[in-house]
Amino acid sequence: MKKEAVMREGNENIILIEAEPEPVEIDLLKSAVIVVDMQNAFMGKGGYFDLIGIDTSAAWKIVEPCREIIRAARQKVARIIYFQMGYRPDLSDAGSPDSPCFQKSSGLNFFRKHPELKDKLYFYGGWGAEIIEELKPLKEDIVIRKQRYDGFIGTNLDVILRSLGIRYLLFLGIATNVCVESTLRHAFFLDYFPILVSDAVSQKGSSVTQEATIINVQSTFGWVTTSKKILNGFGDPGSLS
Repeated sequence: MKKEAVMREGNENIILIEAEPEPVEIDLLKSAVIVVDMQNAFMGKGGYFDLIGIDTSAAWKIVEPCREIIRAARQKVARIIYFQMGYRPDLSDAGSPDSPCFQKSSGLNFFRKHPELKDKLYFYGGWGAEIIEELKPLKEDIVIRKQRYDGFIGTNLDVILRSLGIRYLLFLGIATNVCVESTLRHAFFLDYFPILVSDAVSQKGSSVTQEATIINVQSTFGWVTTSKKILNGFGDPGSLS
């Protein structure tokens, strides 16, 4: 078989995705797109990232690849799972004050200094925690609230995936080197097949961190591909140039 995105003869649900370090075969009916933390706090003007001086322009460049993959995946009956990073307004799920997470979280530290900006941060029920309008979940999609970088910790993600028979996970969203990589590594340890879509994820900080995650995934934790190769595998040309 040529190493390109093609459907296996006799089963249109089994496709080969061109990827690094080698092509990866997936079953669309056992696949899920994991959309990580595409929220107003991290994307929006006046949101948390914007307030602390992080340039969000790179993140906005991944919106169209994310949208195209989500659209095509829905048509192929792959599941769409959104992560929503946040805390309860009373911080009862943020960890104890003497926990490393509570002390290390830059978001919580910012909130302690600027409680008046709570709505711009990622508290459930506020604007900052909401998924951006351009990628709003549909009613049939799954939204998982998480309080840690790793989407498996403290959530029912693993139960949901196993209940649905999911084995293959396509990772999109932000931040590549934080929540995306944390969850992707855990997925690998739980025997899922993690696939990072390199032009549909955006890092926090230097571009070096994006490159490092890509190298880590290629060499050890999974596969790396692009949105165009995903769409080719789906047999959907999409609108990406």
